[in-house]
Amino acid sequence: MKTMQLRLPATSANLGPRFDAMALALDLFLEIEAEPAPQFSISATGRNQNICARLTRNLLIETYKDVLAASQRQMVPLQIRMRNGIPVGMGCGSSAAVRLAGVALASAFGCMDWDGAKIVAEAARLEGHPDNVAACWHGGLTVASAAEEELGIASIAPPPHWHALLVLPQTPVATAKARSVLPQSYCRQDVVMSLQCVALLTAAFALGRADLLRLATRDRLHQPYRMELCPLLPALLPLAGSHDVMSVTLSGAGPAVLLLTNQPDYSPRTILQEAIQELARPVCPVEIVAARLCHEGAGISLGE
Repeated sequence: MKTMQLRLPATSANLGPRFDAMALALDLFLEIEAEPAPQFSISATGRNQNICARLTRNLLIETYKDVLAASQRQMVPLQIRMRNGIPVGMGCGSSAAVRLAGVALASAFGCMDWDGAKIVAEAARLEGHPDNVAACWHGGLTVASAAEEELGIASIAPPPHWHALLVLPQTPVATAKARSVLPQSYCRQDVVMSLQCVALLTAAFALGRADLLRLATRDRLHQPYRMELCPLLPALLPLAGSHDVMSVTLSGAGPAVLLLTNQPDYSPRTILQEAIQELARPVCPVEIVAARLCHEGAGISLGE
């Protein structure tokens, strides 16, 4: 094998109360082409080029090397060409996409020939939770459970006329910092409400019930504790239920905010963009990114 090409979508996890259990694939992609070389090199275009192109403290190379070493396979340096469309450090699944890429590259160039289930399981283990990894690989709204080291995954195809807007602040928040503000335990009332909303959201996606999403995305498990780190969320929550906005949630651990919209023409209306900017202005400057919900997951091709 001479080359490997990967195309991995962004993902938005949690969607309110579905903490570490669900994620939604979006059509913003990390695209990689790799081939054996005398030494490692990366040429990067797109978002966060300075992070993607560095050869030290690079999650892609570290994952690739770690998987090869753990499997006692020969280290094969790679020449990597990358185009990144996933915002880094914003809660859009960038680390999950990179983990999957690193594991898939190690499987291919280490001659391990792992199937998709093995690649996903290893990437989820390295990531520490399966939601983003599963959605990135399978696409759609993906439910994932890693209870007792057994990985269960199911995907639901979102309604075709549902779309997403990501509202991105300028400053990222590390996932470790976002997790550090969460409590160690929750009261029964909060857990029960979370379970109700999880069930309601699953039904809403399966049945195309846009009217249920505002209620189904209520959360008491992580968003209330992260609002200080992610002040865009409380600023934009009033949009839920207006301007065809079905729900407003943190994207993953934040700080980006995900708006799910019910707009058949896909493009966000100017009035909605203006409303977002008006509410966000007192908090921070923002970038608004429109995205389709990605029904397909990872794409891989091999060349001789």
